[in-house]
Amino acid sequence: MTEQELLIVKIIAKTLYVDENEVVPNAQIFNDLNADSLQAVELVMDLEEALSIIIEDDDVERINTVQDVFDIVKEIGESNVWI
Repeated sequence: MTEQELLIVKIIAKTLYVDENEVVPNAQIFNDLNADSLQAVELVMDLEEALSIIIEDDDVERINTVQDVFDIVKEIGESNVWI
């Protein structure tokens, strides 16, 4: 895992009150990690604050697994690069 992915794992574990070992790429945020809708909102806010990004509503709706979070954060980072 990249440093950014490890940070995301820590944020997910802290926000959802789960062990970091449970936060694997194919873990489903709602089913496997037992997040409720309030925790999902808190997770997005925690990610935005820690990573200095803005996750748009369309992207939030795409989040199902931990890998989805990795991918969305990576996409946001790539779209913020000035060429």
